Amino acid sequence: MSPDDGAAPLSERVAAFVREHVVPCEDTLDAGGPPADAVLRSLRERARRAGLWALPLPAELGGQGLGLAQYAAFAEAEGASDHGPAALGSAPLLDVAMLRRHGTARVREAYLTRLVSGELRACYAMTEPDVPGTDPFLTGTRADLLPDGGWRLTGRKWFTSGAAGADLVAVLARTDGAPPDRAGLSLFLVPTASPGFRVVRELPVLGAGGQWEIELDGVRVPGDHLVGARGAALAVAGERLQLGRTLRCLRWLGQAQRAFDLMAARAVARTGSRGALASHQLVQRHVFESLLALRTTRPLVHEAVARLVAEEDAHVEVGLAKVAAARTLQQVVDAAVQVHGAAGLGPDTALPALLRSGRAARILDGPDELHITSVARRVLSGYGPLAGGR
Repeated sequence: MSPDDGAAPLSERVAAFVREHVVPCEDTLDAGGPPADAVLRSLRERARRAGLWALPLPAELGGQGLGLAQYAAFAEAEGASDHGPAALGSAPLLDVAMLRRHGTARVREAYLTRLVSGELRACYAMTEPDVPGTDPFLTGTRADLLPDGGWRLTGRKWFTSGAAGADLVAVLARTDGAPPDRAGLSLFLVPTASPGFRVVRELPVLGAGGQWEIELDGVRVPGDHLVGARGAALAVAGERLQLGRTLRCLRWLGQAQRAFDLMAARAVARTGSRGALASHQLVQRHVFESLLALRTTRPLVHEAVARLVAEEDAHVEVGLAKVAAARTLQQVVDAAVQVHGAAGLGPDTALPALLRSGRAARILDGPDELHITSVARRVLSGYGPLAGGR
């Protein structure tokens, strides 16, 4: 079944799938382990039968070939649940795009189709303990060239999403020079079954799992598992981050919209001795401010999408979108919790998980401060030379 076979628009079909099938399974999926794996397999098979599998992934690899502009139209609905992209098969989009563009022939042949099918999972390891995530030039992980043309990787990474269940991990490592040299960083695709690869520990984010610390103890990687050119990791990573941040923004908007809907429904349904919450001016203010945040952030995110689709410089647009979407998610979820009262703090709604996501959003993919500074400097440079350091 193709995505066009359904009578309803694609965005409505995706939203219904997430609402009816993914959201009821969130507690099990959040818990992880074999039960979560079984549920995820079931959801993926259901998505395939519904013609909704791997919508934005290349058709020649088993996806449905929708471009970024088309995907952006329903990425919010898919991202209303953290598990939506995995259930619908779009989760490997970043890895597939990166390897399709920069991977060697062997890597493309060995892994791409299996990533799109869901047979393999990949993750991305960039940040390290005690090294600022905003300063990759300080990367301490080393990759040493071996006589046979392969590489030996040694180092430690952390806050690596999904590392425990991954089959492949893209690792940023230094091949030349020493920190803080701006050159000499390369990217490698490492099979996690390799001797010397170890998952050290899980790193719960505000109590939620999914992030991991990993160690590479002399891990040998074939020479053809270098992603992009030697020393060109930051260019490859920059492409990935631009797209990744924009996808996160779309998904954060979906989660913010979900929180808004919960808040509005609660305001109308909840009554007390003074009538429904919806009749109270302070509750109406929460609704107004949240709607304003959503309506003003969405155009910023789609402007970033448009720049990426046009292959134009999108640094300013992506930076604005990232900060705005993270703030909006936190603001709207906080308002929804306030309107719910104590019920918004407990296990009966998705609000605690959404609140956690909203706070983490202001740090993930670069803290707000990084994007604010970067965007401001780019804009100001158009008015004349900047004084006072780099």
